[in-house]
Amino acid sequence: MPYKRIEDYGLIGNMHTAALVGSDGSIDWLCLPFFDSPAVFNSLLDEEKGGRFSISAVDSVDHRQIYFPDTNVLITRFGSDRSAAQVTDFMPVHEEHEFGGEPWSDDSDCLCGDESRIVRLVQGVLGETNMRMECRPAFEFATTAHQVGKTDGGVVFTSDNGERLSLTAPCEFTIDNGAALAEFTLDHGESMAFVLERLDEIESEPTSLTAHAADAQFRETVDFWRGWVSKCTYEGRWREEVIRSLLALKLLTFSPTGAIIAAPTASLPEEIGGERNWDYRYCWIRDATLTIDAFMRMGYIDEARGFMRWLGRRISESRGNSESPLQIMYGIRGEHHLEEKTLDHLSGYRDSGPVRIGNGAYDQFQLDIYGELMESVYIYNRHGWPISYDMWVSLSGILDWVSNNWHRPDEGIWETRGGRKQFVHSKLMAWNALAKGLKLADERSFPANRELWISARDQIFHEIMDRGWNEELQSFTQSYGSPVVDAALLQLLNIGALSPRDPRMMSTLKRIEDTLTRDSLVYRYDPEESPDGLAGREGTFTMCTFWLAEALTRSGRLEAARFLFERMLGYASPLGLFAEETGPTGDMLGNFPQAFTHLALINSAFILDRALDHGTANNGRG
Repeated sequence: MPYKRIEDYGLIGNMHTAALVGSDGSIDWLCLPFFDSPAVFNSLLDEEKGGRFSISAVDSVDHRQIYFPDTNVLITRFGSDRSAAQVTDFMPVHEEHEFGGEPWSDDSDCLCGDESRIVRLVQGVLGETNMRMECRPAFEFATTAHQVGKTDGGVVFTSDNGERLSLTAPCEFTIDNGAALAEFTLDHGESMAFVLERLDEIESEPTSLTAHAADAQFRETVDFWRGWVSKCTYEGRWREEVIRSLLALKLLTFSPTGAIIAAPTASLPEEIGGERNWDYRYCWIRDATLTIDAFMRMGYIDEARGFMRWLGRRISESRGNSESPLQIMYGIRGEHHLEEKTLDHLSGYRDSGPVRIGNGAYDQFQLDIYGELMESVYIYNRHGWPISYDMWVSLSGILDWVSNNWHRPDEGIWETRGGRKQFVHSKLMAWNALAKGLKLADERSFPANRELWISARDQIFHEIMDRGWNEELQSFTQSYGSPVVDAALLQLLNIGALSPRDPRMMSTLKRIEDTLTRDSLVYRYDPEESPDGLAGREGTFTMCTFWLAEALTRSGRLEAARFLFERMLGYASPLGLFAEETGPTGDMLGNFPQAFTHLALINSAFILDRALDHGTANNGRG
C-alpha cells in the first residue's frame, strides 16, 4: 500500500490517546494506552513493517471521509456503481473530564491505566458490499514479536513483552503471519461491529458488541461531543472552522493532567526525504499563551483551568533551579527527561529518515517561554480564576531570574540546533514576562521586586530597539547583527510591544511580507540565509500565516487580513485539520494535526471577526 498524503487522515481519540484513520479505512497510527506510549500500528512511518488495522470495501471505486457534525466521530464511506458501505470509527468517552481544585494539584492521578477501545461499526448502505479486514499490529514500534490466538468471537494478539490486544467481531477470522484477516458481505441495512482494545489484566475478557450495542455507544459518544461543543460561546464568522479546531484541541488534551500535546504523531517530516523529523507527543510551555487565550475566549473555562493545573505544577517544581527555572517542554505527566532516540529499522514516512522518538530539545535554553508563561497566567488570573499566593511566590522567583538572565543567548522559539544566538524574539518575550508580571502585581497588589523588574524590563526594550534593529534594512532582524527577518517578529505587534503605526513595525511587517511570504503562505525563516544546524529546507509554517493575519488585523488592514486568513483556510485537509507546515504544492508537512496551528487559527479568527464587526482591533492581548 502506498503512503497516503498526510491530509488524507482523520483523528479519533479519548483524551488519553488518539488514532489516525486514513480515507481508505486504514488505522495507520495508534499508541496504546497513552499518547506517549509505543505505537502498535505504525505504517505511517513504515508501510511494510509498521502494522495497520484496515477495513475497506473490496470493489470500491471511491472513498471519502466526514466527521459526524460537531463531533470527533469519523465516518469513512466506500462506493461503487452497485453498492456502498461505511465505517464509523470512534473511541468511547466514558466521563466528563472536569478539572477541580487549585492549579497546584498533583499529577499522580494520571499514572493509572485507562480503558483504550476503538469501535469500528461497519454498515451496508446500498446493495451488497464485499468487505475486507486486516489487523496486523507491530508492537513497540515494530521491535517486538507477537503471537495470535483465536478466542470465542475474536482473536488476541500477545506481544513477547506481555502486552495484549484483542479484536472481536461476529465473523470468521483467519490467521496469517501474525495478522488477523476477515472477509464478509453486508447487504443494505446490515451492520457489524469490530472492537479493538488493550487488555490490562491477564484475566481481562475481550469486549464483544452487537451492532445494536455499538450503535448505542456511537450515540453516547456523539452526545458527549455535541454536549462539549454546545459550551462554545463563539458565534462569529468561520464558526465551523473554529469548532473543528476546538474539537482537535480537545482530542490532543491528556485529560488526567490537562496537558496538551503538540501533535499525536512522531517524525512526520518537514521536508520529504529530509532529516527534520521530530516527536511532538509532549507538552510545550509556550503553548500556554495561545491555549489559555483560545479556550478562555471560546468559553471553555474548565479546559483552561485544566491546562493551568498542569502549568502550575511545573511552576512549583521550578524552585531552586538557577540554570533555568523551567524546561521548554515536559511529558504529559510532567516528565522531565525526554531522551531522543532514532529507530533505524523504520524507513520513515516516504523514506524520510531518521525516525525519531523522544525529543532532545527538552534541555535547550529558550528564554521566550517565560514571556508566554506570564502571558497565560495574566490572562487566566484576569478572566478565569485568581491565582494563589503560593503560585505568585514561585512566579516572583522566576521573574527575578528573568531579570538577571535575559541577556543570555538561547536556541530560540524554533529550537535551532546550530548554536545559541541573541534572538530578538527571545528578548521580546523576556520583556513581556516582566511587563505582564508587573501588571499582575499591580492588579492584585501582590508584593513584588519592582525596582529590579522595571529596570530589567526597560533595559531589554532599549536593547531590542538598538541592537535588534537594522538601520540599513529598515527592519528588526532575527538576531542581533543578523541580516534576515523571522516571522516570530510579528509578535512585536501581536503582544502590543509596538504600535501598528510605529514606523519600525510598519517597515518590519512589509519586509516579512516581501521576503517570507509565498502565495499568501509564510515561512518562519529562511534556513539557507540563517543556518539552523540542520540540512535541507522546510515548508511554510502554517501558524505563522495565522500570525500574519493577526498582525494585519491589528494594523488595520482588514481586507488583506481576511484574504490571507481565508486563503489559509483553503489549505486545510478535507476534514478541516492542519499539520505544522504546508509544502510547495499545497501538501501538508510535519506532525499532524498540530495544536499550535489550530490555536493560532482560533485566536486569529476571534480577533479578525471582532475587528470586522467594529472596524478596529485591540492592540495586544492584555
